[in-house]
Amino acid sequence: MLIMRLSKFFFFALALCSFFPVHLSPNSVYAAHGVSLDGSLKYPAGFDHFDYVEPKANKGGLLTLHAIGSFDKMNPFTLKGTEAFGLFGIEQSLIFETLAVAGLDEPFAAYGLIAEDIELAADKKSVLFTLNRKARFSDGSPVTAEDVKFSLDTLKSDLAHPFYQMYYQDISEAKIEDKAQGKIRFLFSRPNRELHIIASGLPVLNKKFYTEHGFGTESKGDPMLPPVGSGPYIVKEVNPGKSITYERNPDYWAADHPTRKGMFNYSTITVKYFKDQIVSLEAFKAGDFDFMWVNIAKQWQRDLVGRPFDQGKLVKKTFAHKNNQGMQGFVFNTRKELFKNLEVRQALGLAFDFEWTNNALFFNQYTRANSYFSNSNLAATGLPGETELKLLNPLNEKYPSTLPPEVFTAPLTPSTTAPPNSLRGNLRQAQKLLAEQGWQVKDGVLTSANGRQRFEFEILLVSPSFERVMAPYVKNLEKLGIKANYRTIDAALYTDRIKNFDFDMTVTVFGQSQSPGNEQRDNWTSAAASRNGSANLAGIQSPVVDSLVDSLIYAETQEELTAACKALDRVLWYGYYVVPNWYLAYHRLTFSSRFKQPKQLPVYYNPYALLYTWWFAGE
Repeated sequence: MLIMRLSKFFFFALALCSFFPVHLSPNSVYAAHGVSLDGSLKYPAGFDHFDYVEPKANKGGLLTLHAIGSFDKMNPFTLKGTEAFGLFGIEQSLIFETLAVAGLDEPFAAYGLIAEDIELAADKKSVLFTLNRKARFSDGSPVTAEDVKFSLDTLKSDLAHPFYQMYYQDISEAKIEDKAQGKIRFLFSRPNRELHIIASGLPVLNKKFYTEHGFGTESKGDPMLPPVGSGPYIVKEVNPGKSITYERNPDYWAADHPTRKGMFNYSTITVKYFKDQIVSLEAFKAGDFDFMWVNIAKQWQRDLVGRPFDQGKLVKKTFAHKNNQGMQGFVFNTRKELFKNLEVRQALGLAFDFEWTNNALFFNQYTRANSYFSNSNLAATGLPGETELKLLNPLNEKYPSTLPPEVFTAPLTPSTTAPPNSLRGNLRQAQKLLAEQGWQVKDGVLTSANGRQRFEFEILLVSPSFERVMAPYVKNLEKLGIKANYRTIDAALYTDRIKNFDFDMTVTVFGQSQSPGNEQRDNWTSAAASRNGSANLAGIQSPVVDSLVDSLIYAETQEELTAACKALDRVLWYGYYVVPNWYLAYHRLTFSSRFKQPKQLPVYYNPYALLYTWWFAGE
């Protein structure tokens, strides 16, 4: 069972993170149709299409998808409320487009879309975008440099989700250099090697639309008003909270653009909302929608059976990928007094029996998460090397007694019950750790040293399918005298509580890209800990973590980036902010046999990016 955190910002972690140097004179710029971190691009200027698409794919048909919960707004860039599926996020944006888009078959590359040319200044303190003159919004108006400037200014303001303020923190301003030629320069307060790529990932908003109708909390009208974007689809129909239908724009400006050719092949896309994953699975088997990303091991192993599968109408298949899997875990909210102590968090982690869970509940489908960069060469292994120690040793001296000794002396090793270890042995170790922190068992209840506080907390869930995972974990905690309750709540309420950090423990995924960067501020830093809506659910406030995040962001070479990631990995791991869960190195997908697929798979992708390269035959 994989849980995808309810966040559109994982999209950024999977997308643009690169630059492409063309070697010119020292005073010139680096200019190209695309950009990459390693100095090369797979696709040359003038390329026709990506290799993982079929450029002659049939256009047409109704694609029906599903989502869980509900939605109450059409602006995906604000904090309050829940946006409709498909506007912008992990499910891929159907409405809004960015200046450049990622290539899914090379790790650190992006190619111009709204921007046809990207010029990085030689001093790397600015980047100049030249807009594609063909770029149009769905209302027929041209995409202008004023729209781009408005987009940056708005997303950096208090009107937008606080993620954007942190993500674009080092982009100081946007200056229109040539309005007629569509040239706009982004100035950087401090350069780093991926900042111009972060800039190229800017979603471009329609200034006229949001000026007339407002943005965020000062919105002047209906929150369900369909937005004007430049993407391949327009919103055709909205049934608030229940469904949304998109229709392919017949005048889509980039239909033949090399980054769009062979993609978004469906005439209409309808998204239906369901109460939970269990109900949605039965609806899928009954033919209510066409495609499902399966995140529950039991469903994959046992429930995808029946006549539609026997008759070949429905297919289930795994698709390999090389994505950095990040970290999924039971996350402690260290803002709560109960979880401020590191040894207490460590003790609670020892009560989780992954081996039993994987065997009894997951049919041994999963690999235990052993890093915040799982399935990646950025994961810390063994003991710290020389380049890592150059970062860690000064921090250990500057902030004495802050770093656990294990950061330097122990490899990242999750607790295990595999022989010669055992759950009993782990619980004994946990009991000892708790006793050392003043917690004692009295009448079967773990109680503070003064006897006034019982060790009780709530685990907040959004999917009832996760209850069977929590039940044995809670039972193990009971053996320590801990009373933990798990509760599944409505998706909209869950999202609101998570945004406001109103929980003790929950389950989340900290997604990672192949080249981590500015988004790490939102995940781990002290500034993010106090900003509602940030991804720092654990409430981490550590000067060491803050410093390592800066080292990661401002790394000048791949070696420096790798060392910073590994050092950060060790510090986060031995901070015991999560109870590590598991990951898959493939996607489990089930879908209608009506789909046709390109011959070649992408390499770094999520299931919806893959889906939008498919098509229906003969429709």
